[in-house]
Amino acid sequence: MKRIYIVFVVFGTIFFTSCQSKTTTEEVVTTQQEEQDENTGKEVELNSAQKKAAGIVMGQLEDKNLTDVIKVNGQTELPPQNQADVTTFLSGTVTQILVNIGDRVTKGQVLAIADSPEFIKLQEDYQISKNNLEYFELEYKRQQTLRAENVNSEKTYQKTKSELNIEKSRYQSLTNQLSLLSTNPNAMSRTLKIVAPISGNVSVIPIRIGTNMVNGQTLFSLVDNSKIHLDLKIYEKDLPYIHEGQKVSFNLTNINKEEVTATIFSIGKAFEPGTKTVIAHANIDQVPDNLIPGLYVNALIDVGAKTVKALPNEAIVKADGREFIFVSDTTEEHGEHYHYLRVEVKTGVKELGYTQVEIVEEVPANYNIVVQGAYYLQSHLIKNEGGGGHSH
Repeated sequence: MKRIYIVFVVFGTIFFTSCQSKTTTEEVVTTQQEEQDENTGKEVELNSAQKKAAGIVMGQLEDKNLTDVIKVNGQTELPPQNQADVTTFLSGTVTQILVNIGDRVTKGQVLAIADSPEFIKLQEDYQISKNNLEYFELEYKRQQTLRAENVNSEKTYQKTKSELNIEKSRYQSLTNQLSLLSTNPNAMSRTLKIVAPISGNVSVIPIRIGTNMVNGQTLFSLVDNSKIHLDLKIYEKDLPYIHEGQKVSFNLTNINKEEVTATIFSIGKAFEPGTKTVIAHANIDQVPDNLIPGLYVNALIDVGAKTVKALPNEAIVKADGREFIFVSDTTEEHGEHYHYLRVEVKTGVKELGYTQVEIVEEVPANYNIVVQGAYYLQSHLIKNEGGGGHSH
């Protein structure tokens, strides 16, 4: 009898534990189902007047040939040949500054004026060399004639020839130096003009009236932002799909919300230091006037087109970090009342006002989709929930 009792107790314990475990599992499943129903199975009811005010338009999923894209990050960059530091190899004192930061200037425009004794001396040396050159050319011709008649010595002739060649070199050197200063060598000037080497905008002016210039000192910085391009970071997994000539689109959210397009013209041949990304360079098709270097951008690279199921963008609403649409059963007769069920979807490619859509919940066998007025339904749903009532 004792042995039978023990078996009975053990069996009872196992039966009780099994029932308790089953009950707990059912409670968890029920709770999860209730939470899912609460989040996704929400319904909105409208009367005829509300439906008209909402501008509800029904439709179906459409086959759309949308462009597949790769999302990348990058920033606007300016090539070095479109940036310039304005310097001079002569010393002097700045007497006038003729531009301000941000001013648009053209190549050769005078930016500042300076007094420079070195510049005056350079012009003087040029004029002396020019006159000496004229004298040596005449003297060389005379010695050449005398030499042909065997009147002078070979030594005298060679000396005159050497002096002429030396003066030619000196004259050419002085001419080149004055040319670097964008100065007419034949017009003596008391002041030195500092001119722009490129067209662009003045970005930096580190000098002021009375600044003593030295050789190589930066007097102005210029940038030509019309040549800005994109440097896009392409990850290793995306490299096989990227090639020259592909179109890129991006938005400058900190400037305006207009979409800007670009075209890839070059792709790097090595990974960037410390990363697994390669830089793709893209020319901007029409550079906005207010675009500046160093702006970070989120861009989309078109990598091909495919036919997908899609809906107009306004048919999709967002809530709790998820995306939804509203559907209605076409077989039901609602009389003066219309019911719309909110169902969750996953979205993909977005282009030309349409978004790729995959419905991830069960929907009625015969249903239409709200393609206009979804935001009204979502607002109505939130309003009802906030008021403590039901959403249907």
